Amino acid sequence: MHDSLALRPFVLADLRFLERLDTDPDALGPYEWAGFTDAGARRRRWETDGYIGTQSTALAVVRPDDTVIGIASWEARTRGGPIGGCYEIGLALLPEHRGRGYGTAAQSMLVQYLLRYTTANRLEAQTDAENLAEQTALERIGFRREGLLRGVRFRHGIWRDMVIYGLLRDEATISLE
Repeated sequence: MHDSLALRPFVLADLRFLERLDTDPDALGPYEWAGFTDAGARRRRWETDGYIGTQSTALAVVRPDDTVIGIASWEARTRGGPIGGCYEIGLALLPEHRGRGYGTAAQSMLVQYLLRYTTANRLEAQTDAENLAEQTALERIGFRREGLLRGVRFRHGIWRDMVIYGLLRDEATISLE
């Protein structure tokens, strides 16, 4: 599956994809859509730093023909340690590319990247408590379920529970070669 995907920085031609994430309720799926937001904010962020920053970064998930099918991201979480010691990762695939193993492959690639090129000791991810596909994908690549965050995210008119997952550097079973 890794051979059919790559992670790369966003380029100018990808701005329509980024705008879709804020204007198309189906783009992010039922567990991520929280309502319409400023469609120009992603363009402004891209113009500022190309989505590559010290506090947060987002990369395009692309197929071999360079079609953008999703977004992979990480954001620094201090958790009492130094910046860069812990990152929260995230992934969203367009609906037409879900259910094919691309999410697991992209997250695996993201974990490999972060463990190879950053000093992160801990990676974490949150997902809707009802998002069983995401939970399975995280567990496949070595994340452990650490707890339930009750009523923490408001979506579709109700407060929802989230599950938090963690992976420590010395627990990673993903090849860094």
